[in-house]
Amino acid sequence: MLFLVAALLLLGVTLGTVAHAPLGFTVAAAVVIAAWLGIFALRERHARRRGTSH
Repeated sequence: MLFLVAALLLLGVTLGTVAHAPLGFTVAAAVVIAAWLGIFALRERHARRRGTSH
């Protein structure tokens, strides 16, 4: 999953609108997105272990 985040960030920096944003903003946004994906993955793993489906 982190590889996917890094690949998308690299693609965005080289080809997308992220290239027009300051580097600090880009890094902060990448950290927020990575944290959100990590929290989501942990919640999904926890829900599957308990056997609940929402």
